[in-house]
Amino acid sequence: MTSEHTPADRAEVDRQIAKIRERMDALDARLVALLNERASCARGIGVLKDTVGLEVYQPGRENEVLNHVRAHNDGPLNAEAITRVFERIIDEARRLERSKD
Repeated sequence: MTSEHTPADRAEVDRQIAKIRERMDALDARLVALLNERASCARGIGVLKDTVGLEVYQPGRENEVLNHVRAHNDGPLNAEAITRVFERIIDEARRLERSKD
C-alpha cells in the first residue's frame, strides 16, 4: 500500500523540519556554552588538586557524577546513552584537569 503525498504536504514537512533544526542549532549553541563552562570548572579543580598533590582520577567522584546525571534523566535518552555521553565529558574534563595550560 502506497500513500500519495501532495507537494503541499512535502512543503509543510520541510517547513517543520527546518523549524526543528533551528531549535536544535540553538540548543547546540547552549550545549557548547554549558560544556565550556563545565570545562572551566574542571580546569579550576585541576589547579586546586595540583596545589595539594591530589590525583586527577577519582573514580568515586566519577561514579557520583554518573549516578547524578542518570537520576536526573527523564529521557528520551536511556540511562546507557546518558552514561556514554557523560563518560566522554568526564574524559575531557580529566584531560583538562591534567593540563598545565
